[in-house]
Amino acid sequence: MTSIALRVTCPTTRGVVAAISTFLAEQGCNILDSAQFDDQKTGNFFMRLGFRSETGATVEHLEQAFAPVAQRFDMGYAFHDEARKMRAVIMVSRFGHCLNDLLYRWRIGALPIDIVGVVSNHHDYQKLVVNHDIPFHHIKVTKDNKPQAEAKQMEVFEDAGAELIVLARYMQVLSEQMCREYSGRIINIHHSFLPSFKGANPYRQAYERGVKLIGATSHYVTSDLDEGPIIEQDTVRVTHAQSNDDYVSLGRDVEAQVLARAIHAHANHRVFLNGNKTVVFPPSPGSYTSDRMG
Repeated sequence: MTSIALRVTCPTTRGVVAAISTFLAEQGCNILDSAQFDDQKTGNFFMRLGFRSETGATVEHLEQAFAPVAQRFDMGYAFHDEARKMRAVIMVSRFGHCLNDLLYRWRIGALPIDIVGVVSNHHDYQKLVVNHDIPFHHIKVTKDNKPQAEAKQMEVFEDAGAELIVLARYMQVLSEQMCREYSGRIINIHHSFLPSFKGANPYRQAYERGVKLIGATSHYVTSDLDEGPIIEQDTVRVTHAQSNDDYVSLGRDVEAQVLARAIHAHANHRVFLNGNKTVVFPPSPGSYTSDRMG
């Protein structure tokens, strides 16, 4: 039996849930999990359902058959085959902790993505990536060649069929054109717990202020630097006795975990954009199960 996810957004109105449930039942589908949120402030309704087709109904058939229901409620909707992994390209510079973590999770099947390429403005991780049988693309970026470099990057994305671009500590600011072209499909990890400490050395800023919690934030990329809709955040406790280097090491662990959770949520179709914010539903049962361990 095929496991399928249905995402729905529409204006808040009576009868939406009943209409969706009735449709799925009539199509021979059994709902396994469901999450919904009614934003009283904006009047927007969000819903994600996981279900199985017990009659062999395909995603294509369900998309067509659902159209009249969607039209009645002015819905935006999408059906997703949960066995299909999202094609992702990772971008990295000279900090490799997030890249290494993602490669490991990808190798054991703990993330619902297929890494189809890695792009970097340095050669540091070329051997690591190639040893995983993943295409590595070195594209140097300077102040003078940035438009040409971004054109090459976007060519890589298109050739690879990338549905998601992950900035795994990629230390270059993306242009407004690229942010607009891939809106809602670029995820960044910011090495601080926004908006407390920004800039090049947030851990040193935190250390000098004597904070007791440091953290990381993963968000969608927009043309407003580090201001995109937040997907995932986490913190770790620190003490007065720890050094700036301790802050950096602990922070890198949090960064890797937060980025992986954000990617999992996005690739599992659990994240909905809601203006400048996001709606992030809990993971479906079994969605963190790895294909293999080790």
